[in-house]
Amino acid sequence: MSQSPIPYRPTIRLMDTHAGGDVSRIVIGGISPLPGDTVRAQMEYLRDDADGLRKLLLFEPHGIPEMSIDLIVPATDPAAAAGYIIMEVMGYPIYSGSNTICTATAVLEAGIVPKREGIQHFTLEAPAGLVKIEARVENGVVEGITCEGLPSYIDTHRATIHVPTIGDVTYSVAYSGGFYALVDATELGFSLTLDEERALAACAHKIVEAIQAERGFSHYTLGDVGPLPFLHFMGPVEQVADDFYRSRSTTYVHPGVICRSTTGTGTSARLALMNLEGRINPGDRLETISLRETGFIGKFTGTRQEGPHQVVENTITGKSYVLAHSDIVVNCDDPMVECAGLLPVLSQRRVDQG
Repeated sequence: MSQSPIPYRPTIRLMDTHAGGDVSRIVIGGISPLPGDTVRAQMEYLRDDADGLRKLLLFEPHGIPEMSIDLIVPATDPAAAAGYIIMEVMGYPIYSGSNTICTATAVLEAGIVPKREGIQHFTLEAPAGLVKIEARVENGVVEGITCEGLPSYIDTHRATIHVPTIGDVTYSVAYSGGFYALVDATELGFSLTLDEERALAACAHKIVEAIQAERGFSHYTLGDVGPLPFLHFMGPVEQVADDFYRSRSTTYVHPGVICRSTTGTGTSARLALMNLEGRINPGDRLETISLRETGFIGKFTGTRQEGPHQVVENTITGKSYVLAHSDIVVNCDDPMVECAGLLPVLSQRRVDQG
């Protein structure tokens, strides 16, 4: 039975990319202008009134929960070249390092920002606010993106919680775009290799559930941002140069879902913890290495005091690869496609209009 009386099948234009193995599906066409006078307000509209776009592109038959969606929208701040809204299986994060790296690459590849050889700078508008971008282009290829990480801080340092079937677990909590539990992988018996992926997801889920049941967290300006969603497993830190460190890492984001990359916000969280523990200085860099041997480089650029918190300023560097250009056909007659919450945001152009 048809879910919609629309006599045509809308299309959504996509550029699939990945950074560190995490696939970001960039939406570059087919969506109507969204209500809201800021990118944050437009994100809230999607979250509260039009969540169908996220569901369509992340779940079968068009996607999988391990992906992310980045909707490019016009910037509302004149300082920005474009805006973007991040959609993931757990909802609508206000910022993400890997998604920012992929979106910055996509706006260059799509010509939204003219691509120039060498180093170029521009600004994007995330729901979290303005994000400065440095892009490195060589022979027409975007070889690297450096983006600002959100100011990050440690909320809780080395607390202990009892987790059923695991035992007592020591954890810290950072805010770096979302609240992260940070745990030592070695203390839990993990080496952070690919064959451990399923066990890491199961272990992280139990720890996150236990923390959520025991307490909540509040950001110093944002207030209550919901239950702690993420857990970052930390491997041993190796110093490979005077100002350069390396550590295996992996991030849990949803039941059964371990990120392919180490995540930009997870890397920012690590910098905040290393700063608190006196193990890193301004100008130092940390490369986090994933289960799939991909990496992001976080740079500790400075600190400032925000109330009781010493906030770490940082950047994240990585490379995004373009995987595919495609048009998804939205067929509301398909019983596997749920069009509720989707139709209000679809462009009214017909497929045969190009």
